Amino acid sequence: MPNQDLILKVENLNVSLEKEAILKDLSFEVKEGETFLILGPNGAGKSVLLKTLLGIYPYQGKITWFKKVKIGYVPQRVKPTPDYPVQVLELFELKGIDKEKAISILKDLGLKEEVFKKLLFELSAGQFQRVLVGLALVGDPQVLLFDEPMTGIDQKGQIEIYEYLMKFKEEKKATLIMVSHDLNIVFKFADTCLCLNRERICLGPPFEVLTPEKLSELYQTEVKFYKHNHF
Repeated sequence: MPNQDLILKVENLNVSLEKEAILKDLSFEVKEGETFLILGPNGAGKSVLLKTLLGIYPYQGKITWFKKVKIGYVPQRVKPTPDYPVQVLELFELKGIDKEKAISILKDLGLKEEVFKKLLFELSAGQFQRVLVGLALVGDPQVLLFDEPMTGIDQKGQIEIYEYLMKFKEEKKATLIMVSHDLNIVFKFADTCLCLNRERICLGPPFEVLTPEKLSELYQTEVKFYKHNHF
């Protein structure tokens, strides 16, 4: 990967919630245009890290965005309720998004036209997750933060969406910062992988740093796996 300007630098980041230390002395850098993937077990602080980067949680240390960036964000496991009776396209219109652009992106993400007039709570988990990904993309953000964006989507659908994200990234020169549990996704798409379990366990290109020994340390159990060049 060619040298690029930094878009984000995190130095000695510490985050505590309700007096519990969630992130400890965490430092890393993200280059403009790269796919930076965060890997770790449940409770490792991955979602807290993304929300801290968004300015939601207080922290100690230093977070530097090197450009005034527009950020798209897909949260983890959001579930719509009947208390919010809004159709899919209405949601985009309420946010001032051009209808034709919304339709184009939703189709590219694998949603069919009959879904567009459904109420949000009528969607399957996978359909709703695609809508959230679409919302994150329509504003042409320079940085995309995805917290396990493929929740509820089958493997074929995941491949389609990740490939679309890579296409979006190349066309818009965007930077992707994503959380995932899927090693296949990490090896196929990530330029850099951060192994996180409250603190940094490893950092670097996945084929270099994701050894069985580091994964066992990360997940605190023996991990056996095979690296594949094909997904």
